[in-house]
Amino acid sequence: MNFSACLAVGVIMMAMPQAAWADDPKAFSCTFDTGAAYSYANSAFKAEKVGPITFEIGNINAEIQSADLVTPVGTRPLRVVRAVNALHFLEVVGEGFLNMTTVYDRDDVKGAFPAVHSRHFGVLGQPVIGQYQGFCQGK
Repeated sequence: MNFSACLAVGVIMMAMPQAAWADDPKAFSCTFDTGAAYSYANSAFKAEKVGPITFEIGNINAEIQSADLVTPVGTRPLRVVRAVNALHFLEVVGEGFLNMTTVYDRDDVKGAFPAVHSRHFGVLGQPVIGQYQGFCQGK
């Protein structure tokens, strides 16, 4: 295959995923009904009680890898990482801790997007982690 043909194939391959993401919602409303959280103190992890979590992800622009986390308290910037069948939304919170929400392809049976939300932070120097499972609705 000559250089021009290789270049054409490469351009087509790069354009294909973008076309698939072009149909993705530009916002999600997410609800995580189940989950688990743990704090670390006295050399051991301890289970903590958790309740449901809801929030919205708006202004999704996978091309420039940005979005916004929308909560009742305000809006924060998110970084977007595209995967084969998912979008990862990364939030850097105070002191450099991370929250990550992964929204997978739409489940046609449920009519919603399966999602996982993970929190990795600390309180007064002690690790606190959580992971929640739920669904997002495209907006």
